[in-house]
Amino acid sequence: MIGQYIQQPAGYRAFVPSSFPPADLRLSKKVEESLEAATLSIGRLDGITELLLDIDFFIFMYIRKEAALSSQVEGTRATMVDAMKAEIALTSGLPEDVDDILRYIAALNQGIKMLDEFPLTFRLIREVHETLLSDGGRSHGHAFPGQIRTTQNWINGGSPATARYVPPPPHLIGECLSEIEKFIHDSEACQTLVRAGLAHAQFETVHPFVDGNGRTGRMLVTFMLCQSKALSKPVLYLSEFFKANRDAYFERLQAYHDSSDIEGWLLFFLEGVREVADQAICTVRAINALRDQDMALMATFGKNSKTATRVLQHLFAQPVVSVRTVEGWAGIARPNANALVDKFVAAGILFQTDETKEYGRTFAYRNYLEIF
Repeated sequence: MIGQYIQQPAGYRAFVPSSFPPADLRLSKKVEESLEAATLSIGRLDGITELLLDIDFFIFMYIRKEAALSSQVEGTRATMVDAMKAEIALTSGLPEDVDDILRYIAALNQGIKMLDEFPLTFRLIREVHETLLSDGGRSHGHAFPGQIRTTQNWINGGSPATARYVPPPPHLIGECLSEIEKFIHDSEACQTLVRAGLAHAQFETVHPFVDGNGRTGRMLVTFMLCQSKALSKPVLYLSEFFKANRDAYFERLQAYHDSSDIEGWLLFFLEGVREVADQAICTVRAINALRDQDMALMATFGKNSKTATRVLQHLFAQPVVSVRTVEGWAGIARPNANALVDKFVAAGILFQTDETKEYGRTFAYRNYLEIF
């Protein structure tokens, strides 16, 4: 049993978790089969990413994609391309909430980097949360970045009395987080993917922050897979699956604590791992094919082929550019950069994002972006 709702002195009922993990935790045959399929897909993904010449570019793009999709699960409207435009200071006409994605990218990168030196603890999670919600990161009211909440929060509804879900009272959070942290590092408790799935569900059940719990909890899954070396590189991000199945995602989390439906949650989570890993494998193959195709085109650029090859390599990291961007990459004058960009357009590699503009033009490596 995950826990139960208990009446509080203020008149509402809040969820009070039982000890975590449940003492009677057993995996059904269906979960075991789903775990086997997900593990197989992760192993295939880990192997095929070794074939990428620019694995860091691949990771960089996936982090942007994860940041956009995880933010969109919570209602952000800006996209990955909007974030890329903001990165090169093309802010005109961008959605106001593009900063959600930029802060998420910074927080996720920060956490992955910290794991090289520190174990995964809630001190690390608090620092990541602080980055996520500080300096303009979207929140509802006072989010208290990096601070465990000291007040009661709730999900959906005008008050705890009418809310869809009321997490544990603040005085219980410290103990709840301590149990989750111990479970994260207990390699004998169960297989890594199961631990990651349960840790995420329990984190969302506890809802330890005033705001940003969903985004932080999804980063927790990535951090666990990185630390456990389930993957040699951080190339698996689940927000695409959660966004595509948004209603089911919230329903399964609700059933996890309301009905102690651990099996239903794990089947959903593991199906997401398998599906996202298989999609990432297809992405790797498509990137390799596109790279070979466009590298071959560089030979047709004549005396500009060497400079063009250098620009193409940069496009795998930053596929939305301006002429000024290309000028800096190639180390050439503005007229020459304009001419080179026109050659990329003529070759069908770059496409102008707004064809009505004559000045301040933006270009996208569309075929590459569409792979993601």
